[in-house]
Amino acid sequence: MAYFCGVDSLTQIVLGAACGEAVLGKKIGNRALLFGAIGGTIPDLDVIIGRLLYSNEIHVMAFHRGFMHSFLFAIIGCFVFGWLTYFLYNRGDRLGTSSLSDWIWLYFWSIFTHPILDSFTPYGTQLFAPFSDYRVAFNTISVADPLYTIPFLLCLVILMFQKRNSPRRRWWFKAGVILSSCYLSLTVINKFHIDSVFEKSFEKKGINYSRFSAQPTILNNVLWYAVAETEDRYVLSYYSLFDTESYAVQMLSTSKNHELLDMTDPNLRLLTWFSKDYYSLKKDDTTGRYIYTDLRYPLLNPDDPNSAIFNFTIYKNKEEWDIIPFRGNPPSADDFQLFLDRVKGI
Repeated sequence: MAYFCGVDSLTQIVLGAACGEAVLGKKIGNRALLFGAIGGTIPDLDVIIGRLLYSNEIHVMAFHRGFMHSFLFAIIGCFVFGWLTYFLYNRGDRLGTSSLSDWIWLYFWSIFTHPILDSFTPYGTQLFAPFSDYRVAFNTISVADPLYTIPFLLCLVILMFQKRNSPRRRWWFKAGVILSSCYLSLTVINKFHIDSVFEKSFEKKGINYSRFSAQPTILNNVLWYAVAETEDRYVLSYYSLFDTESYAVQMLSTSKNHELLDMTDPNLRLLTWFSKDYYSLKKDDTTGRYIYTDLRYPLLNPDDPNSAIFNFTIYKNKEEWDIIPFRGNPPSADDFQLFLDRVKGI
């Protein structure tokens, strides 16, 4: 889909499959992995449902990680999908091999753990919808991190070749859960450390900021990005765990330009809510449209404040504001090399 879906789909499939194994692995073997993977995918179907409900891209984007990622949906969904699966599965030679409560618990845990994991990413997850539109974002792990996913996946692949009642199967299941949980815990510890590094860095540079947000860059937990808000600008910075200095040396800045548009418009206000008000505006003089940059997400080029990839073109569509997602281009080989160099602390 066009938008970042928080933790990547493969990771959610792996986590959902593990939940299926925990609940029904001993009874139905590898089929439990399959149904758990399906349950772990269900919340992200909101990217499809959003397009069926809305024609405006802003509303489509805001719908993702809303109600279908909430605690309430997990409770409702587990009964709906649990009963449906039980009705279709529990027949013929499979009759009596599983109970309705088994399927309800399988779907509860596979759906419930999906938004919990998503909440550790920067995108924001409405865990309490529809009672609150507050978006939980702990900013400890990237939307895709192979060190979380790959060991977990390998453990489940090995598990699949073990008999369903084998102690080895349970051992590999526990290994996958423990490894992934320990890594996620380390990202939380790392987040506290990185926040203190950026606080010290901004103070050392004499930047008088009102707030800041820090998050890991894509595919790793080594290189971190931060955006700090001042009265009229945003200050952007990177810090790698391999940096020789104990603080972030380079600081980039970009103007807010919030005065370019009346952001009290309902659609534009929804867009700023999505970005948690970390955004900048720029007018495209050739088209008369506006470029909206969500500054919560890292730059393609750590040395260029204009290389942010999470850009939208704002335009009037049938007398209401709408967006064209992702104006940015894919990273060039040079940009990718600069990114790798920053990860290594160069």
